Amino acid sequence: MSGPLALAAVDLGASSGRVVLGRIGPDTLELTEVSRFRNGPVPLPGGLYWDALGLYLDVLDGVRAAERRSGGLAGLAIDSWGVDYGLLDADGVLLGNPRHYRDGRTAAVLDDVHRKLDPARLYELTGVQFLPFSTLYQLAAERRLEVGWQALLTPDLLGYWLTGVRAAEQTIASTTGLLDARTGDWAPEVVDGLGLPTGLLPEVVPPGRVLAGVTEPVRAELGLDHELLVSTVGSHDTASAVVAVPAVTPRFGYVSCGTWGLVGVELDAPVLTEAGRRANFTNERGVDGTIRYLRNVMGLWLLSESLRAWNLRGLGVELGDVLAAAATLPPGGPRIDPDDPAFLPPGNMPARIARVAGRPIEDSPEVVVRCILDSLALAFAAAIEDAQRLSGQPVEVVHIVGGGARNALLCQLTADAAGRPVLAGPVEATALGNLLVQARIHGALDGDLAALRARVRAATHLDRYEPRS
Repeated sequence: MSGPLALAAVDLGASSGRVVLGRIGPDTLELTEVSRFRNGPVPLPGGLYWDALGLYLDVLDGVRAAERRSGGLAGLAIDSWGVDYGLLDADGVLLGNPRHYRDGRTAAVLDDVHRKLDPARLYELTGVQFLPFSTLYQLAAERRLEVGWQALLTPDLLGYWLTGVRAAEQTIASTTGLLDARTGDWAPEVVDGLGLPTGLLPEVVPPGRVLAGVTEPVRAELGLDHELLVSTVGSHDTASAVVAVPAVTPRFGYVSCGTWGLVGVELDAPVLTEAGRRANFTNERGVDGTIRYLRNVMGLWLLSESLRAWNLRGLGVELGDVLAAAATLPPGGPRIDPDDPAFLPPGNMPARIARVAGRPIEDSPEVVVRCILDSLALAFAAAIEDAQRLSGQPVEVVHIVGGGARNALLCQLTADAAGRPVLAGPVEATALGNLLVQARIHGALDGDLAALRARVRAATHLDRYEPRS
């Protein structure tokens, strides 16, 4: 290999997507965002949807931009949020835009699913926490599922459109509630118990391999005169983010903080105890055979929806200003449970927070924001304590990666609540983890996760927050 390798990470979040160009070699680790585009729920009379076709066009535009900037991409890989899928008919044609996980359609089927599959047995098999929007509940809510149809999770759907290959990357598949926690393949007892048609779920493939090259029509659409390989990485965005946690030893906890806060530890094997189920911890697959033992916390969705609500009212609330004002408030203000189901759908978040907090604070942005951040910090700290207790994995330091690493107030409050140092960064953990695994696939890097994390530490500035008494 001569010179750094050019790779593209397609990183899709629940509120935006982007394409990041990486130049990676033995002495090079450079990231450049070349494209950013809107993403989010589309409210229609029939429910909440994703604009999958628009998302695909945005991905193509971003890859074109990366190709122009790089002078020749060697490969790309896609990561995204979990659980949501597109349905294909027997000819591989998309049957309709995918439903958004915040759509309320699954509420009507939860009891029926649990009559067929006892929740304790489900956890024993899959190790996945109860979330009412998990894929197994979404599939149970489908009006019909026919033999020959296939469900592809978001990154797998886009990968299929790029390559013509249908597969289920293992880390994203582990978010569905349909994967066997021990084998890493689909759990027949769950699939059969739900009565899902044969072939609905494609073959599971691990992260860290070349899926295929893009098809000739896609090459023409992109204007390429060379092969472009699509690889499987940690296709669940948290799996890629955890790759880029710059930990020195295994004795760390992490908070991958964006729209959601994913809080946990990294293990070698799943923890399938009743205590773990009652604590609502999940066992999701990671890169290199690891297990992400974690709990979902509502995350910065509360903050972004509050800002959106205030600005729809014309209040002109700026994030930096309101964070500075919130930091001046004394401790001991209102608290909420950030995982209260009232906060799951989009809408007037400040009014909901005020209602749950039992105080009329919705017209005081700095008070609402401080309430959100205090409550998230406490929830993060509680999840870290539970992860250590339930797994037996000691936690000496907490790493916050993703967008939340920019929020100095949240990082300090988390250190205070957890009683442990917090190291914040990298902000671009998901794209970085995606690119590092790609680089290893293509031979630009080698080594295990510890070696990849050492590269992150060498290339990233980290902010340290010590707990205050």
